[in-house]
Amino acid sequence: MPVVKISLRQLSILAAMYTIGSAILIVPSGMASMAKQDAWIASLVGIGFGFIILAVQLQLSKKYPETNLLQLSEKLFGKWIGKTVNFLILLTLFLGGPATVLHEIGIFITIQILPETPIQAIIFLFGAIVVLGVRLGLEVLARSAEMLFPWFLLLFLSMSILLLSEIKWEHAQPVLESGITPIFPAALSFVSIAFLPHIVLMIIYPGSVNRPAESYKAVYIGSLIGGLVLFMIISLTILVLGPDITARNMYPSYMLAKKINIGNFLQRIEAIMAVMWFITLFFRISLYFYAITIGLSQIFNIKNYQPLVVPLGWILAAVSVFIYPNVPYKTLWDSKTWIPYSITIGFIFPLVLFCMHGLRKMRSKKTKKSSKSA
Repeated sequence: MPVVKISLRQLSILAAMYTIGSAILIVPSGMASMAKQDAWIASLVGIGFGFIILAVQLQLSKKYPETNLLQLSEKLFGKWIGKTVNFLILLTLFLGGPATVLHEIGIFITIQILPETPIQAIIFLFGAIVVLGVRLGLEVLARSAEMLFPWFLLLFLSMSILLLSEIKWEHAQPVLESGITPIFPAALSFVSIAFLPHIVLMIIYPGSVNRPAESYKAVYIGSLIGGLVLFMIISLTILVLGPDITARNMYPSYMLAKKINIGNFLQRIEAIMAVMWFITLFFRISLYFYAITIGLSQIFNIKNYQPLVVPLGWILAAVSVFIYPNVPYKTLWDSKTWIPYSITIGFIFPLVLFCMHGLRKMRSKKTKKSSKSA
């Protein structure tokens, strides 16, 4: 497999894009339905929980700076058990990651922008762009992120400034009306989408970074930037739309952009939100897909991952069309299945690896002591 190296700055930007991902459009609704006007507080709590989860994940990369997640799994579990565990994880990530996010794009465009366009056409076209990006490699994706990230920030800040005149502070009152009980389920929902999937990035770093020992700092910085962007979006949806409208609307942040009206001249610029979402979603799906393809190439000892990209891309597009039979099923799956699944993969699995590392260390110490006494 060719050696791929990206800079710490590029890793930070990729981590920020990955954190924002699909959350910028879909997270405010779910959080407002649980925490009402306190969703902004829940997002701050979620960022705090997210950094605890990142600390567990990144502690592994600090102990094995030249090893990615799958290589580490093989090292700690043994070759065959490790490969089996890795394959099952990649399979579930394929279904729960790029396939579902690609389907989300199809639903959004057919509902909000092109209602008469078949969802299959949208999924296959966007999927083709993802396949092209992944085939060109991580370095190309990282450079593209460097180019697009300033434009994303410009659009985001422009939209935020234009919405200041629409803010109504009474929408956020009374604070903690229902106590702190609803805060934690909403924070958990936030973490499950924004931070727990960072386990996928551990398949890419630290081995693909030019300074692997410092990669954890870059991931922290990028995740913090992404978390703050999501906090601002959630706060704006609550303050501008109100908690009830935010909870009832499937894409409240897209509706948020429709509220911009400067002198009855500058208005209906919701395309800004759509462009921002497409940028972050492209990198979310591409990093998911890249991690899965290089993971499969490692499991089957294939030196070059690129021949796998196109056939896996066809499978991805086909699965994305049928993965959800309807929107109510998707809503139920997101609320009942996604959160425990993401906790298992993103938090419990790294903890198990951490425990295996501790057991191996204890065993090696005992072996050294017994050999010295002999």
